Amino acid sequence: MTHDVIVLGLGGMGSAAAAHLAARGQRVLGLERFGPAHDRGSSHGGSRITRQAYFEDPAYVPLLLRAYELWDELCADSGSDVLVRTGGVFLGRPDSRTVAGSLRAAQEWGLAHELLTAAEVRRRFPTLSPAEDEVGLFEAAAGFARPEATVAAHLALAEKRGAELHFDEPALEWSATPDGGVRVRTAAGEHTAGALVISPGAWAPQLLAELDIPFRVERQVMYWFQPAGGVAGWTPDRHPIYIHEAADGTQVYGFPAIDGPDGGAKVAFFRRGSLCTPETIDREVHPAEVAAIAEHLAGPLPTLPGQLLTAATCMYTTTPDEHFVIAPHPQHPQVTVACGFSGHGFKFVPVVGEVLADLATTGATAHPIALFDPRRPALEATR
Repeated sequence: MTHDVIVLGLGGMGSAAAAHLAARGQRVLGLERFGPAHDRGSSHGGSRITRQAYFEDPAYVPLLLRAYELWDELCADSGSDVLVRTGGVFLGRPDSRTVAGSLRAAQEWGLAHELLTAAEVRRRFPTLSPAEDEVGLFEAAAGFARPEATVAAHLALAEKRGAELHFDEPALEWSATPDGGVRVRTAAGEHTAGALVISPGAWAPQLLAELDIPFRVERQVMYWFQPAGGVAGWTPDRHPIYIHEAADGTQVYGFPAIDGPDGGAKVAFFRRGSLCTPETIDREVHPAEVAAIAEHLAGPLPTLPGQLLTAATCMYTTTPDEHFVIAPHPQHPQVTVACGFSGHGFKFVPVVGEVLADLATTGATAHPIALFDPRRPALEATR
């Protein structure tokens, strides 16, 4: 076989896996259906939130602690600020999932944090205006990652370490071979290797149908607004990333103005997407969508929406319990799968790359990934 490992999909997770595998001396072939920089999947949009006080489940925190170490290594290795710490504030009523869950994770793992009253939030961050019955959990370690730069950095490192990367070569099918290896058929031909890593993003329902998981691919919209009065109060040295949960459970998240005075500030609903496929996604952003987020922002973010500058779509690939799938394939141990990142996975990119390299080379990892087993009870119940 020409290669030790084929990595199918070179977005956030796949590019990191290729870089980690190549660093271990593996002969790596990376396959990507699009070019090296594209906006057709889920690893684009200029920014992704990073945080450690994880309201989704405290079980993620050990992975996040390792991810932060690897983010710092990637910054050093690439000479690029792929991760920027701005601090983050998580807003809502004290019993909201956003606040209570973040506080639980912070307390369980001894993470540095501050619990602020609504008045304290408004005083420290005048661009945020939580209601009187809301509070904010501030985490200094939070910030944002740059998805396009992250993928580019991992791809460059993978190539530097000897990986062979093929772009504009979509995989048509894959199979396990009788000798314990794998075969991948693409539009350009067939490739064989001893192991396969599949990180297909929104193409998981097609390429991983054997898992029998009811993935939902959701169209999401990201918006960039020029705040009323400009971005002076929104610069990364003055403004944190934030997540706000309203009384009805609706969450919005946003960023400082990271693209200069004319770039505006990015904001989006978390979830609240519509079902789609990679082939049928509506890439147009409609006036009613802009109006809906503008109306929602008027309360907690008084200088937004301001003026809409641009908007873009992306896709979440969501599992029924909104936890990831990272594991050896249940039927084919030489195949490792990573998918279903449910809109909150990008901050884990470096450590998922390390986990995938572990699984592809040894079949096991020391990282805690039991939560992401495709045979977990929450997914079995959906079959």
